[in-house]
Amino acid sequence: MKAAIYTRTSTTDQNTENQAIELRRYVEARGWTAVEYVDRGVSGAKDRRPALDELLRDARRRRFDVLLCWRLDRLGRNLKHLLTLLEDLNAIGVAFVSLGESIDTSTPSGRLQLHVLGALAQFERERIRERVLAGLARVRASGRRLGRPRAIVPAERVAAVRHLSIAAAARLLGVSTATVKRWRRAVAQQTRDAAGGVSPDLAEAGRVV
Repeated sequence: MKAAIYTRTSTTDQNTENQAIELRRYVEARGWTAVEYVDRGVSGAKDRRPALDELLRDARRRRFDVLLCWRLDRLGRNLKHLLTLLEDLNAIGVAFVSLGESIDTSTPSGRLQLHVLGALAQFERERIRERVLAGLARVRASGRRLGRPRAIVPAERVAAVRHLSIAAAARLLGVSTATVKRWRRAVAQQTRDAAGGVSPDLAEAGRVV
């Protein structure tokens, strides 16, 4: 039997080696040979992933007989995509084994267990999403501003880079080009008004949005 080992992490600073060690041990115990496919820093919610796409191409060419994952959520977190993927593999004669849930789709009980666990994984994902949205709604209702705090830049620094291009000024000040444009418009308006003080617009020009 030829096996395909698939491992995935959601962030690039995570390591797939812990997943791979257990999967290699399983392959060795079964007397199989294996090829490995690794996606690093890729969300399981994405249908398209570089290593997974390559794996599916090789599956259609029948380069392996069984797909192994450390846990069901490593292969996918979207129930519809996950079930479609495994049905496609089953149609071309490729079995699926998940060590964490002890699933083996070559058996009827394994296929039933897969559907139940997949539904639970999707349910938990939706619960997490609802909690996040509820938290954001509470923050907005309290009047607090979401996102990073606004940084204050003295108007003198804005005036000091007026001779530079917008792109160069943005790089020097560490802000976007749109912010530099807005600041310069505020300074120009202050100059035209010649009010003898700092207008509200100029004061606002020192804020990063």
